[in-house]
Amino acid sequence: MLPKFAHLRPATVGEAVAALGRGPARVHGGGTDLIGCLRDGVFATDTVVSLSGIDELRGISPVGDGGLAIGALTTIAEIAAEPTITTRYRALADAAAAVASPQLRNQGTLGGNLCQKPRCWYYRGDFDCLRKGGERCFAYEGENRYHCIFGGELCFIVHPSDTAPALAALGAVCRVSGPAGSRSVAVEALHVPPAVDPRRETVLEPAEILTAVVLPAPPPGLRSAYRKVRSRGAWDFALAGVALALVFDGETVASARIFLAGAAPVPWRARGVEAAITGRALDDATIATAAAAAVDGAEPLSDNAYKVPLFEGIVAEQLEAMRTA
Repeated sequence: MLPKFAHLRPATVGEAVAALGRGPARVHGGGTDLIGCLRDGVFATDTVVSLSGIDELRGISPVGDGGLAIGALTTIAEIAAEPTITTRYRALADAAAAVASPQLRNQGTLGGNLCQKPRCWYYRGDFDCLRKGGERCFAYEGENRYHCIFGGELCFIVHPSDTAPALAALGAVCRVSGPAGSRSVAVEALHVPPAVDPRRETVLEPAEILTAVVLPAPPPGLRSAYRKVRSRGAWDFALAGVALALVFDGETVASARIFLAGAAPVPWRARGVEAAITGRALDDATIATAAAAAVDGAEPLSDNAYKVPLFEGIVAEQLEAMRTA
């Protein structure tokens, strides 16, 4: 049962920022995560500020340098189907198509997908866990088969977004509006590791709104992709995933940005993989070295060691696919 709250529907970003600044309030985009959190008592709020009346937050449009701007209220389904994205930013199209189910892709928004709350069953359940203000992470010694193998200091969630690792790999930047004005935040820097603050998911301040995501112009020779492994073919979050954005000079990888999904509390940059392939052709030996580098330093919990060979396998398979793309 939903708790009582006031519902506001401002007409501009400025009005929305002002409404959020007046007291305990939550942003409502598509609502696919917010409504569930309110219903399940994950958090409460006095006011819900709906962005649905702000048309400027919708749509996909070119920007001056050859890049692309995507409004925060643009649905995941629209992103997956947009021809410019499917041809120029394949990793994002792949990631959007892999989100949840068709119903949720038609309702859920890009801003919501980037800013969604963790899916840990302790956080979502009746547990006073560290992320909700308690004293410990119950997953560390509890049921942790879907939890992280990297970056699990204090809290051992995995970041649930599919679009975040793809956008980070593509070098995308978020536009943010708040009481102090507008600012830009790289998608790679949007999410907060537990070691910094185990009770925050993003760097957004309480009255700030993510208004758009801007993709840079794709460089010549770019090949990108996103691969997701999950228990079922729809709905489920990633057991393991990888987003790759490789720039080729002939058969040689001139530069690489690679992020793992389902691996850590934030989209996890696989710098070891990047180093293993940059300046090299993707032959069998290089791919084998890169796959091993993908899990270097992994610290699986009691029930999720299966993720180590899973990540090795998907990284190897995607690199093999890249060399023949």
